[in-house]
Amino acid sequence: MGSGPKKKALTEKISAGISAEVIDLPEPSEIDGADMPPVKDYLKAKQKGGRDLCAAEVYEETWKWLKDRGCERLVSSQLLEQYAMSVSRWIQCEESISEYGFLAKHPTTGNAIASPYVAMAQQYIKQVNQIWFQIYQVVKENCSVEWQGATPQDDVMERLLRTRNGA
Repeated sequence: MGSGPKKKALTEKISAGISAEVIDLPEPSEIDGADMPPVKDYLKAKQKGGRDLCAAEVYEETWKWLKDRGCERLVSSQLLEQYAMSVSRWIQCEESISEYGFLAKHPTTGNAIASPYVAMAQQYIKQVNQIWFQIYQVVKENCSVEWQGATPQDDVMERLLRTRNGA
């Protein structure tokens, strides 16, 4: 993975006059009226500390963003769920760092050690970025219209700040 030239965005191919294969997905024969797939219960679960998990909100916002670009069918719900849960867990780690600080007490020696929340937050944000890259790549390769504006990934830090303010 990663070798060779990067794939160009569909919009770049179209504007350069390069023929691009656009796959028109057939419309489903029966429409059940559900616009967005239902959010799974684990994305809405109450957390041990009593705080709300914001994964359902992240899932909904990301799905709506994909739908606005006509790519909601191209990204699996499992990938969206992983992204939403990872963002939510990263926010939980950041909140814990704010609450408990960067240092913790070693369980046996009592000496100061780095807070485990710092390492967990770094792992979650890395995971968030990797999953977002996969989602964004699908949009980049399949969105035939140029678009501007914020992405759900741009709003991750804003979401963290909102949770700290209790909004």
